[in-house]
Amino acid sequence: MFNIIFRLLMKVIGITGTLGAGKGTIVDYLVKNKGYVHYSVRAFLSEEIIKRNMMVNRDSMVMVANDLRAKHSPSYIIEQLYKKAISLGKDCIIESIRTPGEIIALKEKGDFYLFAVNAKPEIRYQRIKLRNSETDHIDFKTFLSNEQREMTSNDATKQNLVKCIEMADFVFYNNTTIETLQQEVEKVLTKLK
Repeated sequence: MFNIIFRLLMKVIGITGTLGAGKGTIVDYLVKNKGYVHYSVRAFLSEEIIKRNMMVNRDSMVMVANDLRAKHSPSYIIEQLYKKAISLGKDCIIESIRTPGEIIALKEKGDFYLFAVNAKPEIRYQRIKLRNSETDHIDFKTFLSNEQREMTSNDATKQNLVKCIEMADFVFYNNTTIETLQQEVEKVLTKLK
């Protein structure tokens, strides 16, 4: 009974987008300014990778994510994060959605909106160099290659960012400043009220 009430009251935002486009910037804004709770696919996968005694990098993230989706379902990772969100019952953002199956599963749950963010490749590459996470120590050619691997697939268990962005309720083009992106997000949140 309480889960049904929580689902009616809580708002779930999923976020998808290209590498370094600004997904984390939107997440930070929603968490710090709007009280959203953040559920991270990256953190979920990092825990699983460590359990498997593997190096935490983009290759292992893709491999483990694809393995979990193949063993369980195309929406398995997102379903696990959604269960955590429901148990808390607060507005939340789930980052980063990479398969159409994940989007379909979340849209079936109720009050769900998908945000997508994109930017020019050169801008995005400079951003990932600045954030300096464990998966970002790569050259521009590798950056483009990694992204291409995740852009399209006919396999429901594998990344398909092109389709995910097409399925988004709102798309942000983050080629300028953080402030501009935050203003665009704020406009969308006003529409969702």
